[in-house]
Amino acid sequence: MFTAKNFVSPDTIEEAYKLNQKRSNKIVGGMLWLKMSSQNYDTIIDLSKLGLDKIEENEDCFEIGAYVTLRDIETHTQLNNCFNNALRDAVKSIVGVQFRNCATVGGSIFGRYGFSDVLSVFLSLDSTVVLYKAGEIPLEEFIKMPFDNDILMKIKVAKNGRKCFYQSVRNTKTDFPVLTCASSVLNGKIRLVFGARPSKAMKVEYDFDLSSNSNSLELLAQKIAKNAKKDIKVSSNMRGSKEYRTHLAGVLSKRAVLETGGAK
Repeated sequence: MFTAKNFVSPDTIEEAYKLNQKRSNKIVGGMLWLKMSSQNYDTIIDLSKLGLDKIEENEDCFEIGAYVTLRDIETHTQLNNCFNNALRDAVKSIVGVQFRNCATVGGSIFGRYGFSDVLSVFLSLDSTVVLYKAGEIPLEEFIKMPFDNDILMKIKVAKNGRKCFYQSVRNTKTDFPVLTCASSVLNGKIRLVFGARPSKAMKVEYDFDLSSNSNSLELLAQKIAKNAKKDIKVSSNMRGSKEYRTHLAGVLSKRAVLETGGAK
């Protein structure tokens, strides 16, 4: 368990940012991952007074505050109706309801965790992060950036008609995933995002030219599955071998194509 000398809840984001520049200070969210560490901090910084716990729907996007919990996105009707319940499906196997009532979206995204279902599903959508100093940055670019002392304020997800699907493989229901696969289709392209490789999520895209012939859909699914097995870089850890994850990449890719193509 970590320890800290002081606990502060700033009234403004600028105050929080200044506090966060000191290396011995730390911003906290749900603290469910942080509590597993044994570090000592001077001051932990709580952002609960800054209104970052809301999901707002605009004409062209959803804006999801960094302090929104996983349970909030699991149960948000408009958000899930817009994205075919992909966000709900991405978080529903993360431990339990009590855990999801505490864990925050911001903590999951800012941490860039390799095992993160949350990172996988948001990367499959057209998502950007809004940082206090750096401004709005595409999520795909953000996850490649080094960690710094900026503050993640919210995630914006475009409402552009993407058809989405989420799936994962777990050894037990509430364990970390062996492999995740978030998929979405827009403008003749299918986007596949694989997480828990066990590295952080990786995105690939393929042509998705469908005809009304279900046989051609089956052939397309097989082709994309074959390509995904070659293109996705995986390795081994205690939850699965490289060979097993490669096999799963093909299986999940095929399911994603058939699901988003309308096959039953």
